[in-house]
Amino acid sequence: MKKLAINKPGTQHKQAFDEPLWWGLFSAGGVCFAVILPAVIIFIALLLPLGLLPVEALSHERASALLFSVPGVLFVGAVVCLPLFHAAHRLRHGLFDISVGNDALNKKLMYGGAALLSVFALGLVIAGMLG
Repeated sequence: MKKLAINKPGTQHKQAFDEPLWWGLFSAGGVCFAVILPAVIIFIALLLPLGLLPVEALSHERASALLFSVPGVLFVGAVVCLPLFHAAHRLRHGLFDISVGNDALNKKLMYGGAALLSVFALGLVIAGMLG
């Protein structure tokens, strides 16, 4: 019977020192998915169209003023950027679990894509603040 040795003497285990960063972004994005996004959907997709909130609550002028401000940058970071990293982490580990592609390449593609989309989203908000 062949004996399974997990830690053989002389073999080196390669540690991923950046993994806590990705897990932190994953969990923060999951919290935003679970808490903030449903509240936004309830307010914008249900309460406003049903007339349960005043129409002025989210008029174009007020929404623009809120979005293109420092709280707007934080809002986009919480509602767009963190969930992007959550999704990227899920996709990367899903691809790893079903053995699709090279994990190093998948990692660069997933997190790079999330970072690129995050910079784009935050850039739009900051451009609106400056313009």
